[in-house]
Amino acid sequence: MAGSDFLDGLVSCYKIMNPPLRKAIITTTYLCLAGLTDDEHPNFSLLNDQLYSLKAAADAHKAGPTNANDSMVPELVTTTPILKHVLQQLEKAGNTATRIKSVIASLESYRKPGGMVRPKKFIKRKIDKGKGVMDVAQDSEFQEMRVHRMSQISQIQDLFPGLGSGFVSLLLDEYDNDNEQVIAHLLEEDLPPRFSSMDRGKDLSPERPRRRSSLAPRSTPPQLPTRHNIYDNDDLDELNVDMSNLHFGKRGPNRTADDILNDRSTAPNKAAILSALSLFDADDDERDDTYDAVDSGMAVNDALADDADDQKRKDAVEEVLFKAYQADQKVFERDADTRRGAARSTLRGETGMTDEAIEGWGLMLGRDPGRLKRLEFKFNTFSGNQAILETTAWRAGNEDSDRNGSGRGGHRGRGRGRGGPGRGRGGGGRGGNVAGPTGDKDTENARRRKESSKGSQANHNRRDQRARKMARGGGMAG
Repeated sequence: MAGSDFLDGLVSCYKIMNPPLRKAIITTTYLCLAGLTDDEHPNFSLLNDQLYSLKAAADAHKAGPTNANDSMVPELVTTTPILKHVLQQLEKAGNTATRIKSVIASLESYRKPGGMVRPKKFIKRKIDKGKGVMDVAQDSEFQEMRVHRMSQISQIQDLFPGLGSGFVSLLLDEYDNDNEQVIAHLLEEDLPPRFSSMDRGKDLSPERPRRRSSLAPRSTPPQLPTRHNIYDNDDLDELNVDMSNLHFGKRGPNRTADDILNDRSTAPNKAAILSALSLFDADDDERDDTYDAVDSGMAVNDALADDADDQKRKDAVEEVLFKAYQADQKVFERDADTRRGAARSTLRGETGMTDEAIEGWGLMLGRDPGRLKRLEFKFNTFSGNQAILETTAWRAGNEDSDRNGSGRGGHRGRGRGRGGPGRGRGGGGRGGNVAGPTGDKDTENARRRKESSKGSQANHNRRDQRARKMARGGGMAG
């Protein structure tokens, strides 16, 4: 025991040993520790070091995740009197060291509930040979006789209260259970001589409990159920199977892949293959069901609501990943710093995906340019702003263009402003755009010109022009 290596080895081996070897380790530890105190010159200093090592091992085992039953110290202080033995040796040697007593007190806290478990003392019991008296509780006839006897005794005691039940019972035995004869002889004082010396106040002795016979008849146990399943009366059940077809374990464990491929015993017959191919006609057209939904008069939506919801969630997650990929592709790098970064943490929280899934998504997107284009078209085509469409209507110019707009028809726009003397339908000159943006100078000028010429133009011009067209066509003006 010089040093703590041996004791540490016992503590470590106790965790992995089976119960019989654990008992041997406990016994060895007890004898080694007790041997330090049984010598003529006990070594309490070394004993204190060994006990402290046990306490440290117990504390470490208690703080760890291991099983509490695998610790040697609680079993040692519970099943052996090592602590009591050490205290007795300290008192015997007159040693008053408080350090070793404090260590013993700490080890005492590891004692399991119940203390030392001692083997039960063997008690020799008398073997019941089945020769006991029949149980009185089951003998109905004896019970009825006893009740009848007690009734007779009660009737006699009503007339002679001083007589005991035992004495009356003897009188009934003497006169064949005849109450009248017993009462008559008692009144006449004509009892047999042997009753004169008896104690008339004697009571009946209590009934002794009788042992119950262990050979009482018991009901016959039911028969075992008969097995019934689908394998009844088959070849193996009737033992008619060929023994060459039976094998234990894998059939042919020494066969290689080449042997299995070269074995054509279970291969399909060539004639069967050709017969199956002859039934197949390559010229037959497959039925086209493209317009089945159209012919039925309605469109069939095979997608379920759950599938639509799942697709929306997938699109939302993919949009978050794509926006992060466009913002910074380094977020999808596969290194520890990126995984611990704030951007990766935010991406995990928004998508609910693991680091491996996020990195795999970025890796596959980088390898597939076509998918990248599809995602760009899917998530970047609409930015929230309405597209500006160029107008095709005629727009009025500035004052210089109004004066110079007397050309041949001016702009051939769709405006109805008054053009120059040319033949074009579009206006040069003063034709304005009254539907332009509010606050624009040209728009305001056009609106003022329209308001000032409503009385002379507008419907008057349209009516006159219609009359001219009808006159040229020979029609009657209405």
